[in-house]
Amino acid sequence: MTRTAARPPDLAAAPVPARERGRLPGDGVAGYLFLSPWILGIVALTLGPMLTSLYLSFTDYDLFGTPEWVGLDNYGRMFSDSRWLNSLQVTALYVVLAVPVKLAAALAVAVLLDNRRGGQGFYRAAFYGPSLIGGSVSIAIVWKVVFSDDSVVDRLLRAVGIDTGGWAGNPDFSVLMLVLLAVWQLGAPMVIFLAGLKQVPRDLYEAAEVDGAGPWRRFRSITLPMISPVVFFNLVLEVINAFQVFTSAYVVGGPNGQPAGSTLFYTVYLFDRGFGDYRMGYASAMAWMLLLGVGLVTAFLFRTARGWVHYSGDAR
Repeated sequence: MTRTAARPPDLAAAPVPARERGRLPGDGVAGYLFLSPWILGIVALTLGPMLTSLYLSFTDYDLFGTPEWVGLDNYGRMFSDSRWLNSLQVTALYVVLAVPVKLAAALAVAVLLDNRRGGQGFYRAAFYGPSLIGGSVSIAIVWKVVFSDDSVVDRLLRAVGIDTGGWAGNPDFSVLMLVLLAVWQLGAPMVIFLAGLKQVPRDLYEAAEVDGAGPWRRFRSITLPMISPVVFFNLVLEVINAFQVFTSAYVVGGPNGQPAGSTLFYTVYLFDRGFGDYRMGYASAMAWMLLLGVGLVTAFLFRTARGWVHYSGDAR
């Protein structure tokens, strides 16, 4: 019997892998055309102003005349500026108080809402709502009125024997008033915490409960380690946001940080120097110092995260 040799495959008819195909003429141009709105936006609205601000930080510029080069004078002048040092202290105090309290409150609310009971949608929307409107001028005005002398909060405190004379006018309580406003806006980190809690396997809780672990032990030994990346994510975001607080502080204390400079946040003083005193060169230098400070704090957080943040598949 004669056997017919197998015919070799037709190489010309075989499909050419995508990576070996030549790009069609105009592919690169079309890609850049689609990217052009983003490229124009990043250059005109971000990189351009940043580079201009960096240049102005080395000049003496009053918004109307020609910038005069002064080198590092603006940066050196900050350390002898008592108001700049005071704004650093006020902002640091706010960050230290507001960030942990807000995150703790957001995590507590998320744990309470992480259940199968009815009405979850309503409660989640109710807690998330203030984060949508809390940064507005109107809310800051209402907050100042509520905490002013002889207002609702002041009357309630006097009813229990505590007379503060109104938090808005008391230097000892004005920052605490703004901290409470920040905590009231816990909706955004709460939603992120809820998403993280949904990823924790339920069988871990069941096994721990069988072993006799109580609610606090389960929370400390299972919940926190499992959602530590989410905690770290919220921590970094809230620290950065806290350093940039402006609207509420400006509405409550004005450009001078009343009362007695207790609400003179860094951004408020920066705005006042740039658009109140028309020292735009000095304000630009302050902005870059703020960027440097936030960058250092963020780098420190990433450094410390190696010891307490545990990711899936991590060998630690």
